[in-house]
Amino acid sequence: MDAIVSSFSKDKDEENQNATSARPTREEAEAAVRTLIRWTGDNPDREGLLETPQRVVNAYREMFSGYDMDPHEVLGRTFEEVAGYDDIVLVRDIGFHSHCEHHMVPIIGKAHVAYLPDGRVLGLSKIARVVDIFAQRLQTQESITAQIANTIDEALSPRGVAVMIEAEHMCMAMRGIRKQGSTTLTTTFTGAFRDDPQEQTRFISMVRGR
Repeated sequence: MDAIVSSFSKDKDEENQNATSARPTREEAEAAVRTLIRWTGDNPDREGLLETPQRVVNAYREMFSGYDMDPHEVLGRTFEEVAGYDDIVLVRDIGFHSHCEHHMVPIIGKAHVAYLPDGRVLGLSKIARVVDIFAQRLQTQESITAQIANTIDEALSPRGVAVMIEAEHMCMAMRGIRKQGSTTLTTTFTGAFRDDPQEQTRFISMVRGR
């Protein structure tokens, strides 16, 4: 099942940063995990679960580390020595794991990110890093697609940005209708990619041209 979303402009970056300033303590987080274990019907004091609250908090700190990172800082350095290159720069098949903000279960997918330079380029690893920063937050697929595109557009001021994300949502595979293997496709285009259908077609052809 493929759902195509052409754009999604709302950016929750500032809202997220404000929320992190009121974080509970580690002890409070571990106590919350113990409460959830009891709520499931298990005993948090049995041997196999004694250290589970600590492990869960450690895992959450890693999986949601994107809240502690600023994607604009990652993209702060650009390069102007490009020998006149002004065609598509595409990084495709950037694997990522995120978590659905509705059920806090995994979203597993790939991002394809392209831009048309206007005198400056980014280090290729920076594009993958921006994908990771936004993925390591509670997300919807529509939001992460738009956030990646808008951040690169703001940092680089290229002639256009194109982002496509393909992902499987465990909130559909593990619960609810339980449809394993279904994928969702979202896209966001800015600048020339938004205004010129030929550029959109070229981007999609390059992504699919394995």
